[in-house]
Amino acid sequence: MRSIVISLLLGLFAARIAGGGELPSLAMDARSILGADQGVYVEAADGKVLLAQAAARPVHPASVSKVPTTLALLRKLGPEYRFVTKFATNGQVVDGALLGDLLVEGGGDPSLVDEDALLVADHLLDLGIRRVVGDLRLRGTLTFDWQSDEDGGRLRRALAGSISPGALATVRAWELGNPGGSVPSPGALQPQGIRFDPTPAGDSTAADGNKAPDAGKAGDAGKAGDAGKAGDAGKAGDAGKAAGPSKATSASAAGKERPLVIHRSQPLLALAKSLNDYSNNIFKPLADEAGGAGSVESLARSVVPQAMRSEITLGDGAGTDPRNRLSPRVAVNLLRVLDKELHATGHALYDILPVAGIDDGTLRHRLDGPDEVGRVVGKTGTFGDYGASALVGAISTGDQGTVYFAILNHGVPVPEARRRQDRFVRSLLAHLQSVPWNYQRDARPAIARAEVLKAP
Repeated sequence: MRSIVISLLLGLFAARIAGGGELPSLAMDARSILGADQGVYVEAADGKVLLAQAAARPVHPASVSKVPTTLALLRKLGPEYRFVTKFATNGQVVDGALLGDLLVEGGGDPSLVDEDALLVADHLLDLGIRRVVGDLRLRGTLTFDWQSDEDGGRLRRALAGSISPGALATVRAWELGNPGGSVPSPGALQPQGIRFDPTPAGDSTAADGNKAPDAGKAGDAGKAGDAGKAGDAGKAGDAGKAAGPSKATSASAAGKERPLVIHRSQPLLALAKSLNDYSNNIFKPLADEAGGAGSVESLARSVVPQAMRSEITLGDGAGTDPRNRLSPRVAVNLLRVLDKELHATGHALYDILPVAGIDDGTLRHRLDGPDEVGRVVGKTGTFGDYGASALVGAISTGDQGTVYFAILNHGVPVPEARRRQDRFVRSLLAHLQSVPWNYQRDARPAIARAEVLKAP
């Protein structure tokens, strides 16, 4: 009789697992590894709940907030969208000098960095522009090197050759190894840069009336340190103070604006992946491209079941606002909707989120053991000031399709929270017939996916 009872109990347990119900041993692991008061939710591809612990309780999700922002950006712009920054002038080029201002029209690109500026400068040099006898004038908003660049000063200095050695090495190495491009000469391995000269008073080749010592000496053209003096960059109010109507002033004033160079960012899919890989908080202003945090929150609430909508609060799109809240089950639902959105255009989660143990960034050295590497695609979240640490993701399995999970820790020191998260995901992998994602990392630098074009 005892053996019959045991057999019946084992049969019921096996049936529960086969039916997709909660796994008792996984629930025990969640309590013992994560803590009974910590939120975790695991769901199979068919919607069956494998584990739910404090799953409906909203807590601060830190950078997991970037998941709904990523979804909103894809919905509004599409995976192939590129941000465009335009460089133009209304001046003339005479003997290597642009007699007028370099006009920059910002297009919302959050990813412009030194490498991009160097490529733009190279194209301007190819157009015969070695000096700008004028200034850089910005229209619209500009983000450069991950910071707001309200007057274009950072971009101006980079165009003048003041860039990091790492950026220079990245660009030149890519150019040398690019089979579709020309091999630069040894001299081109140094950043030549474009010199910006405020206009000397009374100079007949000037477009501005500001006095700049030695501005016309060709021998000084390479002094990048002089080109970055932001104090000279913004004196627009003095632009008309010339001794008389010089040739360049009249040419600049009367000349028709013409485009010079167009910079197109890498496609949104690759751009968002690079930002998610490193959990870059430039997502905060980037959310504006999706309509702002309010629009992201509205979209997130609209794509989850009605009973879960009160479990979503987003004060920003990056995870830095203290008001942000998500529950574990909401995080999983949003991840599933993002997955579906990507599949509709022939893509997958690993095309926009980091793969553990493979992609550089927050997951490069996590879950990277022999039986773990390449099996988890996910998004981390960390904000120690709010006691928040999170890991959400997806695991490919041979028997239950994609299994989605969310671990939202609160009130646990960040190093300890990460240790618990990884240990629990290892337990989850042991319970599942996991297989590596069919993923190959694109190791090219971001500039290889961007485009810098001479304007038609």
